[in-house]
Amino acid sequence: MPEPKGRVCFISTGLPMSSETSKYLKFGSAIIVILISLGFLAYTGVQESKSYYVTIKELRGMGDSVFSKRLRVAGNVQPGSIKRTGTRVEFVLIEQDQKLSVVYSGTEAPPDTFKDNSQALAEGSFGRDGVFHAKQLQAKCASKYAPQQPGAPGSGAPANGAPATEPAKSMT
Repeated sequence: MPEPKGRVCFISTGLPMSSETSKYLKFGSAIIVILISLGFLAYTGVQESKSYYVTIKELRGMGDSVFSKRLRVAGNVQPGSIKRTGTRVEFVLIEQDQKLSVVYSGTEAPPDTFKDNSQALAEGSFGRDGVFHAKQLQAKCASKYAPQQPGAPGSGAPANGAPATEPAKSMT
């Protein structure tokens, strides 16, 4: 019986395995390890970036699970509650007569639209101190983008509520 060329490996079956088959098994094993690693990184990345949107009332009723989750809370900024120190901002959100103290300590300054009575969305975690610690802060754009009300300057409708009439157009 002629001897096989190259190295010979033995698997648990006791049959000889060529070096080419051994290379394919090593390559396949390396691919499997890489795919499992990428899957693990993707899973942990999604878990870390996942956040739950809750109202202030829901936040108060979540029990101990509130301290371990990444959350998003929205509300209106209470007038006079904004206290700025560099990029750190302390303020109070109000939603349906519920108040929530928020401390934002992100890497960026709050948006220009963040001011008294503006709608804000804070993303972060709720601390055992009863304060929401935000890492991201968004403020809704001003109402200048909302449709104009009848009678408002520039709306084209008269203030008395009567429909606006256009002059008759000539066909000649």
